[in-house]
Amino acid sequence: MIRRPPRSTRKESSAASDVYKRQLTYHVVAGKFMAGDVVKAINDNGGEFKVTTLQGSDLTLKLWEGSVYVYDNQGGKAKVVIADVDTSNGVIHAIDNVVIPE
Repeated sequence: MIRRPPRSTRKESSAASDVYKRQLTYHVVAGKFMAGDVVKAINDNGGEFKVTTLQGSDLTLKLWEGSVYVYDNQGGKAKVVIADVDTSNGVIHAIDNVVIPE
């Protein structure tokens, strides 16, 4: 017989799931932004370009020493290390660090 986990465990699991979802959607932006489009947007907007994530918070994109960096609202940053991975539902740009939502 399979027993259902205790209610406290289910609540903890649900809370962890919410945190995971919030973190994951902070790394996703609606639309298709190829690397060239991102660099152009940064250059056209005074050296930085803000994007709104699916989580609802903003990330700031900047160029430094020829690379695109992603800055979160807590001062963390991540470098784009792989760009323009075209997929069936969008494009992926891999970063070297985790950015943290507010």
